[in-house]
Amino acid sequence: MMESVLFSYFRMPLLLLCTIVLVCLATVLDPPAGQFSWLLEVGPGLAGILILVLTHRRLPMSHMVYFCVFFHMFILIYGGYYTYAETPLGNWAKEAFDLNRNHYDRVGHIALGVFPAFVIREVLLRKTPLQRGGWLYFIVLSIVLAVAAFWELLEWWIALLVATDVGTAFLGSQGDIWDAQWDMFLALVGAGIALPLLSGFHDRSMAKIGKLNPNYV
Repeated sequence: MMESVLFSYFRMPLLLLCTIVLVCLATVLDPPAGQFSWLLEVGPGLAGILILVLTHRRLPMSHMVYFCVFFHMFILIYGGYYTYAETPLGNWAKEAFDLNRNHYDRVGHIALGVFPAFVIREVLLRKTPLQRGGWLYFIVLSIVLAVAAFWELLEWWIALLVATDVGTAFLGSQGDIWDAQWDMFLALVGAGIALPLLSGFHDRSMAKIGKLNPNYV
């Protein structure tokens, strides 16, 4: 009985996963930015999905978390396909609003705050004694900022270690000396705004799987 309930629950996440796999296969074959650049940009997201797949029986996540991962992956894939500095959407905005650079990477770093925040929040609520409230909000924001800072370190290391053109494209600073600071700040702002707005919806999404699975913790 429980197996059938869990299978029913996981139909939607499975559909999302299959969609991501198909999009990855379609975009990795011949991306304008090159396959190595695509892998650098999309690889961390794929690693996160692998963790969710491997732990889905022991730690099934809410549908909201799976949708967060789904939308975040599309932002990563789009940036990885073209490189963040050359995305058509960002170039259109640059021309339309007379901007001095392609700002799609800013979208990516806001997403780095918004979507992982709910993965972090769910794990903390279910696997630690933390309760809803100010401390949970503060700790989630702190972890998001730590993740954003680690991403900047990762960009720096890759820019130093790999081919100059690929490393520079991955770094994506576009000549902005404050790019790393902006990226970390935007991730923090994204999480800081999204958590108060969507935490209630996240709680209801967690409650649904709790009702389906009595072993949900």
